[in-house]
Amino acid sequence: MKNLERLANLALAGLSLAPLVVKVNPNVNVVLTACLAVFVGCYRSVKDTPPTETMSNEHAMRFPLVGSAMLLSLFLLFKFFSKDLVNAVLTCYFFLLGILAFSATLLPAIKRFLPKHWNENVIVWRFPYFRSLEIEFTKSQVVAAIPGFFFCVWYAAKKHWLANNILGLAFCIQGIEMLSLGSFKTGAILLGGLFLYDIFWVFFTPVMVSVAKSFDAPIKLLFPTADAARPYSMLGLGDIVIPGIFVALALRFDVSRGKESQYFKSAFVGYAAGMILTIVVMNWFQAAQPALLYIVPAVIGFLAVHVTWNGDIKPLMEFDESKLAEDTSSKDDSNSASSKKEE
Repeated sequence: MKNLERLANLALAGLSLAPLVVKVNPNVNVVLTACLAVFVGCYRSVKDTPPTETMSNEHAMRFPLVGSAMLLSLFLLFKFFSKDLVNAVLTCYFFLLGILAFSATLLPAIKRFLPKHWNENVIVWRFPYFRSLEIEFTKSQVVAAIPGFFFCVWYAAKKHWLANNILGLAFCIQGIEMLSLGSFKTGAILLGGLFLYDIFWVFFTPVMVSVAKSFDAPIKLLFPTADAARPYSMLGLGDIVIPGIFVALALRFDVSRGKESQYFKSAFVGYAAGMILTIVVMNWFQAAQPALLYIVPAVIGFLAVHVTWNGDIKPLMEFDESKLAEDTSSKDDSNSASSKKEE
């Protein structure tokens, strides 16, 4: 699995730099970049221990409402305030987030070349005058933050589309790696809600498209085109992260059963098919499309057909990562208790 992740990381880096060397069709670039980001994020999400914090059904139900409020707020900000002022504030915000995301994405590769104690010894730093606020970090994280800082300086100074994409991919990989849906029921609720959210804000209002065009920050991937009227094709990070965390859950379900890449393949192929369909429809109608309209049914549909065919509906619906985390912690407690008795 680690070898697959390394190969995917190299392929992702190569694909990001490919437009600088050869001309890549933007439609192909959109599909390949999104799929590689999902692939890398999914394999990085597989940990030795299950995630301790997962999304609940209630959170999944509220997520589209919170997202709608945020989207509408941004639309009103751009409508009533200077676009340059809003983007300047957002640049500062994403500068800090970019350092964290970029350094966290690089960290696994950097840790291999550093002393072992640099990765293990945690340093605690407390804010002056606010002693209750503290930050925990390792020396390895500090080292990884150095290239992250200089890269974000380049992004803030030039706003180059490649810098935007690399930061966007770092956000995607970290989002898929760190977020856990907990169960497929929660995932279905979240994807279903965002399916309707995407359709409403793209087809029935100008809000989504307006914010995407006005928002000068790495919340979308940009792919240069030869069309002067439309210099870039855009893909929102949510169209990668939201389905990606569902596909990652399928991979972790496979790993928990000792059958790596069984249902992950179905969900991943569904994501790729949904992305391709989005591009086809977008080019056919020459209009912005809600990508989740095509991705969500494809991901859930491909996975549902495969699970039904194999007769694994019940194990899949009963899978819950929060329970796995509780079982793991109880086993660790019992093991530590038994070791103390032996001593």
